[in-house]
Amino acid sequence: MSKNEKSGTKVTKTAAKVLSSPKSSPMAKSLAGSALAQANTTKQSSSATATKAAKALTDGRTAKSTKSLAGSVLTQKDKR
Repeated sequence: MSKNEKSGTKVTKTAAKVLSSPKSSPMAKSLAGSALAQANTTKQSSSATATKAAKALTDGRTAKSTKSLAGSVLTQKDKR
């Protein structure tokens, strides 16, 4: 990873809301957990999580908050 990407305040707030909502999808909760895990660390997204995030971004039914989390997760994927 060329720079130390971390989940920002807006993303972490969104992730917290997604995790606390009983209406959130399992995919949204998974991406939220990943985004929170990367909030104050240099951890990178795994390939499996990045694949899940990419699917969320291309699915027309995905909620705006889930797409935001997916974008954050993909940004934190090692580019190598």
